[in-house]
Amino acid sequence: MKQILALLLLASIITSTAAQPSRRDGRRSRSTGDRFKATDVAYASEIATRVEGAHRVITANGIPDHQTGQFPNRGNPHSIEPQNYNYRMPAAPKVARTATPLGMHPFGIAVNGVVFDPRAAEWWNGARNSIWQYEPLTSSMTLGADMNDAHVQPSGAYHYHGVPAALLQRKTGGSPKMVLLGWAADGFPIYGPHGLKDPANSRSGLKRVKSSYQLRKGQRPGGNQGPGGTYDGSFTADWVYVKGSGDLDECNGRFGVTPEYPAGIYHYHLTEDFPFVPRHFRGTPDQSFQRHGGPGGRPGGRGFGGPPGRGGDPRGGRHPGGRPPRPR
Repeated sequence: MKQILALLLLASIITSTAAQPSRRDGRRSRSTGDRFKATDVAYASEIATRVEGAHRVITANGIPDHQTGQFPNRGNPHSIEPQNYNYRMPAAPKVARTATPLGMHPFGIAVNGVVFDPRAAEWWNGARNSIWQYEPLTSSMTLGADMNDAHVQPSGAYHYHGVPAALLQRKTGGSPKMVLLGWAADGFPIYGPHGLKDPANSRSGLKRVKSSYQLRKGQRPGGNQGPGGTYDGSFTADWVYVKGSGDLDECNGRFGVTPEYPAGIYHYHLTEDFPFVPRHFRGTPDQSFQRHGGPGGRPGGRGFGGPPGRGGDPRGGRHPGGRPPRPR
């Protein structure tokens, strides 16, 4: 009898493990649930784009033009509500002398008016002055994200943390294509996961481009210096840029020809590996993308450049222990 019970338990464990889809290099699996159930949004998507002098101006209500998961859900208690976005960016962007890290603000806006806002306002032990910021798509955070790697802030703002699958499907019809998905705050275009095999040759064929970020090797500092444990992608600082290891630079972009810019332009890519949405600007981001308040409209937002302590080698937080709280 004991042997039969043991075999049944083993079979249950194997079945449970097999049911979890695998992810590459530290990207955690997400279980299925109501948040993946395709749902129509109660509001219509509205977006207008125009060029005024040296600026491209985008106004939008932030409502997606595709189905989403179900919100609220167990991991995300907020409902999708219209926003009042009014963003400006250079119409003829220029590469800056140095890259600018993304702060706690949107990186850009999609062609349907939904913002790309990849970072989570959660740190190990709540220590915002440390580098140990939780990474939404590669940690065990209860994100409540849907099939578009998106969820909802307390303000009702639906936003993308990664590749928006439904938008990509609308633009490509499910075929591999290099498609424009949005604009960054510095004015450079944002493309989907596919790019040219040779960025200088429009006839070179397409490939799924790969970022040049990799997981650090070894163990994080522990005690009062950090959360400890193996670098597994749970924190943004678990990842490091390794030049030449992928197709893209530290800003998750490169210079090359695109369907909209046959003469060539610097452009970003969304990728299916970290950082998913770029975390650095190659140009100069417009101040209209800064939040006047924290994520979800709360006071306390920061300017571009990231929170103190971000970047460089991990040197730790200030408090031992800690568990990932619910993201915002």
